[in-house]
Amino acid sequence: MRHIKERRAYLPYKQSPVSFAADLRNQRTVTAGRSRMKRQALLPLVTYPDPISDAAAANAAAMAARLDADLYALAVNVDIPPVPNALLRLLLNTPELIRHAEAMSRERGTEMLAAVTGQAGQIGVEITTNTLAAAPALLGDAAATQARYFDFALVGWAANNQTSRRTAEAVIFGSGRPTILVPERSEPDPIDHVAVAWDGSRVAARAVADAGPLLQRAARISVLTVVDEKPLHEKDAGERLAGSLRKRKLSAEAVAIRAEDCPISATLQEHAIRSGATLLVMGGYGHSRVRDFVLGGATEGILDDLRLPVMLSH
Repeated sequence: MRHIKERRAYLPYKQSPVSFAADLRNQRTVTAGRSRMKRQALLPLVTYPDPISDAAAANAAAMAARLDADLYALAVNVDIPPVPNALLRLLLNTPELIRHAEAMSRERGTEMLAAVTGQAGQIGVEITTNTLAAAPALLGDAAATQARYFDFALVGWAANNQTSRRTAEAVIFGSGRPTILVPERSEPDPIDHVAVAWDGSRVAARAVADAGPLLQRAARISVLTVVDEKPLHEKDAGERLAGSLRKRKLSAEAVAIRAEDCPISATLQEHAIRSGATLLVMGGYGHSRVRDFVLGGATEGILDDLRLPVMLSH
């Protein structure tokens, strides 16, 4: 039987998320006659200024089912600080505008949680829902902070939606957890063939380690190495990783590919799709310059044009 836990108390962002940790304790399932911890996934639903569609959120919930994970859907609503200038408040009626924006954010959060809960009920995913509120500039940071209490985060991605992109950036680079981006356009397929973007770097190694549980479930693993895009530490880097995976009794093959006349992110995604992969694993490249992220080319390309589910680790 599917159980739904629901809380809708609005929490200040700075409050310690003790309730989140409590919800994760002792949730287990029995598979093949043995007990194992059930993986926990966070689905942050940022509702301001431009929330994602119900379809994008529902597809992210479907990914939790594909990964046999419990789902924690979190509506992150906006809490806009009052405007201190009295004249500006009078001329623009800013208190009323703020109340309207916050009300719309809460309403959209309620709608998305209902849609995700309905989807979870149809596909047999155990779901917990919650809400919190944060200042406009801290919405992504709030999602990233909460993601630290879960095994991985799921982020619904929609084309030309800056809210989903900012949420993805914040969670990828701020949570310390792997993040799976799920495109709006189609429901995720079974994760039986995983492609790994591999260049022998530290970030790529971190992604492979984070993807370990998914690789163990896959019937096939393709290690994709672009051989003419940048100098590689080792010429046989892809085969070395594939060999290492085969020693772990995983079905892995190295695939050397060449950069095409398109962004490297498109090259990797198209090769993954053509090979039949249903998930691409790659490292998230980027560093902070003051408060702005400077992204690597492949990472930025994925965030701009997502064509299949992609797991990013930083």
